[in-house]
Amino acid sequence: MFAELVDLLRGRRTLVLTGAGCSTESGIPDYRGPTGAMRARQPMKYQEFIGSALGRQRYWARSAVGWLRFKAAAPNAGHFALAELEARGAVRGLITQNVDALHERAGSKRVIELHGSLHRVRCLHCGLLEDRESVQQRIAFENRGVLPASIAELQYAPDGDVSLSDETVAQFTAPSCRSCGGALKPDVIFFGENVPPHTTQDAWSLLAEADALLVVGSSLAVFSGYRFVKAAHERGVPVAIVNRGVTRGDPQATLRVDGAAGAVLTELLSALTTVAAAG
Repeated sequence: MFAELVDLLRGRRTLVLTGAGCSTESGIPDYRGPTGAMRARQPMKYQEFIGSALGRQRYWARSAVGWLRFKAAAPNAGHFALAELEARGAVRGLITQNVDALHERAGSKRVIELHGSLHRVRCLHCGLLEDRESVQQRIAFENRGVLPASIAELQYAPDGDVSLSDETVAQFTAPSCRSCGGALKPDVIFFGENVPPHTTQDAWSLLAEADALLVVGSSLAVFSGYRFVKAAHERGVPVAIVNRGVTRGDPQATLRVDGAAGAVLTELLSALTTVAAAG
């Protein structure tokens, strides 16, 4: 099946769509197992965050601890392979459902962060955008002695938070905007929240330029990503899926490769480079 993948993508303007499976090799877990079913840990819901001060307090307490490990994650072989494929002209752009900014750190240039980035924080009142690290410093100062010093034994989630006791959460002071004092939200799309129209339009523009779509490490369970597979299929654009386990897009896939993102993408880079040199 790998040879067919190389043949499918050779000489095409390929758009890549990535999901959590592209970052698991960097130590960031995903929410779904190989069957596509949700794991026990549930993500934050948009309405819960917006409508509940307690929900925000709980989220920020968990995120404050988990951030230390999340920010330490480094790009893996799959990220670097995609960046190199872009540099060589084999990949025209990348849409990622991940919020870890690892594609950019690996060197990818044309990246649409469909679900935002945890490295940014936005005020819900005045809209001020801040770097997460500066917010983290305020959190650490305002919660001295409240948060655990070590996260080694804590359960870690894909959106960078950990499980904490109710007692710890109750003592935690959530961060506020340094400009207006308003509530802060990570600049990511929570479950139940809509992707901003300008982000969606940028993603559609990338798809319009492509004559192949490569999905890497996504179960495509969330419609915000699946819709691009559906649209590509309806346009007659071939769709290749590299993932461990089933995906929602399997019926629309021209072909699929069941495997780890890093290994498959590294081999794909080598194969396409060899083909280009031979040509």
